[in-house]
Amino acid sequence: MYRINKSKNNITKLEKRQFKDLGFKERENLQEWIAKNPDVLGEELLIIQKEYQGFNDTKERLDLLALDKEGNLVIIENKLDDSGKDVVWQALKYTAYSSTLTTEQIIRIYQEYLDSYSNGDDSMELLLDFLEREDNDDLLLNSNDQRIIFIANDFRKEVTSTVLWLLNHDIQVQCFRATPFSLEEETFLQIEQIIPLPETTEYMIDAKEKEKEKKGKSKKVKETNAQLIQFWSTLKERLAEKNINYLDKVSPKSKFNIGFWNGSGFFAFCIGRKAFRVELYFNSDLDKRKIDAMYAQKEYIESKLGGVQWERVDNRKLSRIKLETSQNELDSFRGKWGDESNWEDIVNWYCVKMQLFYEVMSPIWDKVQKELK
Repeated sequence: MYRINKSKNNITKLEKRQFKDLGFKERENLQEWIAKNPDVLGEELLIIQKEYQGFNDTKERLDLLALDKEGNLVIIENKLDDSGKDVVWQALKYTAYSSTLTTEQIIRIYQEYLDSYSNGDDSMELLLDFLEREDNDDLLLNSNDQRIIFIANDFRKEVTSTVLWLLNHDIQVQCFRATPFSLEEETFLQIEQIIPLPETTEYMIDAKEKEKEKKGKSKKVKETNAQLIQFWSTLKERLAEKNINYLDKVSPKSKFNIGFWNGSGFFAFCIGRKAFRVELYFNSDLDKRKIDAMYAQKEYIESKLGGVQWERVDNRKLSRIKLETSQNELDSFRGKWGDESNWEDIVNWYCVKMQLFYEVMSPIWDKVQKELK
């Protein structure tokens, strides 16, 4: 750090010092500076107690207890020249103790602080002013995870390593380096955030949100896969009860369709994004001879099945003939397949429609396959 001399257009290097060499103490000095000037930690904080030891069944006491603008508790631990090796463990204990504090208890703690160290101002009034609230209706403090702030001149490796691990596991921790400097008779103090670096904080938040989203999606995918297997198993059981053997040799999988082969045609039960359907699918119909031969029987097929959709899909090998749920049928299901309360109706629809679809389509399909050999 340097002091600027404007008149001489020059700078003078400040001497980096140790707190103990300057006669400063942890509780009487560093802690008091932070308590009186919490904004040196880069945000608006409200100190609500110091040397707090009101936890049940223990006489341990934390250095400073604060609230942030969101009403979250912030545990602040101060060390002078050396963080020591146990500071993280201490702070985690205090955080655990503080996690159970209710809104009413926090207000009382703050009032005790004001009565002891201030002019006995009204804690509720100051709290509402700090939180920028008009009144205390529905006021809820300490509703989210607590935060931890460490302050020291030097942090041991075991401390920084643990802090980084905590950050990676969504524990909100910050480390600030407090460094005294001197020049002649003047003494200066620099407090800077070193973990996480301020310029990377937003990136870390975004990265964590992305990771949470990824984990959430991964969990959802697993749940969906398990539900698909269960749904198709239910359909298979229902078909077996009706002595319909379409799926007897088929194992339910985590796919949005299940079916059985008839030659080169695949008869399938499908869950679409907007509808349920049964279909006949050809995966080797580049010249479109199969779909065209089936289409020649369009009048007869549609007289039996109603609104059938024909997908010729030019320039691709696949072709498809499908029968989908009508809008009225969808409305009767009262929602999506993911709601198990709808399974009874959906499974019944599949059983009825595939049985009719297969009875109409399979004789025509058998004939087409023989003719196109």
